[in-house]
Amino acid sequence: MKQGTQLDFSGQKIFAGIDVHKNSWKVCIRSEHMELRTFSQYPSAKELSNHLKRNYPSATYQVVYEAGFCGFSHYREFSKEGINCMVVHPADVPTSDKEKQRKPDTVDCRKLGKTLSEGSLKGIFIPGVEQQDDRGIIRFYQQMIKDQTRFKNRIKGWLHFQGIAIAEGKHWSNNFIKWLKGLSLTPMARLHLDLLLQGYGQVRVMVLTATREVRALSRQERHKMEIELIRTIPGIGEITALLCITEIGDINRFKELDSLCDFVGLVPNVHGSGDRDGVLGLTHRAHHQLREKLIEASWRTIRFDPAMTMAFNDYCKRMNKNKAIIKIARKLLNRIRFVMKNQTAYVTAVVN
Repeated sequence: MKQGTQLDFSGQKIFAGIDVHKNSWKVCIRSEHMELRTFSQYPSAKELSNHLKRNYPSATYQVVYEAGFCGFSHYREFSKEGINCMVVHPADVPTSDKEKQRKPDTVDCRKLGKTLSEGSLKGIFIPGVEQQDDRGIIRFYQQMIKDQTRFKNRIKGWLHFQGIAIAEGKHWSNNFIKWLKGLSLTPMARLHLDLLLQGYGQVRVMVLTATREVRALSRQERHKMEIELIRTIPGIGEITALLCITEIGDINRFKELDSLCDFVGLVPNVHGSGDRDGVLGLTHRAHHQLREKLIEASWRTIRFDPAMTMAFNDYCKRMNKNKAIIKIARKLLNRIRFVMKNQTAYVTAVVN
């Protein structure tokens, strides 16, 4: 009688939890009933795919890793190999206090593998390559805007520290920069200010370049029509419309307004204990760039849309303006959702 050497895992599921790092992966492989092995490997989806197919042929494979620095490149590599991959938000992985205090890579990958096999993980949305790259441009633009603001604040702070009164007139104009360069200072103070101005000048050039690229992106055919529709909503500009399109993506993945508000972060941070329910402001888990832009746009909306003006005034009768504008932002997001979902221009309400 000849010994059988061919393995066949048909009908069985093999799960792999991966703790992803730059130089190595810690991998935990499980079946539906038990842990099989835990090991370290070179950070390669191809290498892990070959390992699974070689050791557990014909099985159904499922792998999971936490979203982080590596983005979605590994997800796409696993998909090319025909392996079902899930990317999860790190905060959505069930964790005990003991695991928080002692957190080696082995614990992390085992935890991912176990929760995946139990079916208690929910993956995040994976954008397409084109959407991801479009996101990258507008996120870079926003980062450059913040860097420019930091340099402005550093220069102003330095002037205050030196006891130099800021000249009257339009700040950050060419005349203002000439005034800064013409100040009578000690050699070291002159060097310090020149370095700050050089940094500001470099960032300003990058902001102008990024602005041109973002506006060029918004005029491309794949975004042009939808941006025009969203801009029919009072208070929404070209940059905000493009941000909504690139970050939200397919609006139909949000079945209700509440789920979209949850994604953006326009929901309260609630802490309940016994008979007490405390509201601790807006949730910290949010899409901060999108939330900031929507709140900023809401301040413009209440000036140009009579219906929003009336709603804001009603809210201000029972709460302060900062809380009222959050409710306006939810209404604004609902209008954006309507326009994107129905591909219909927004019609401004008329108050009689």
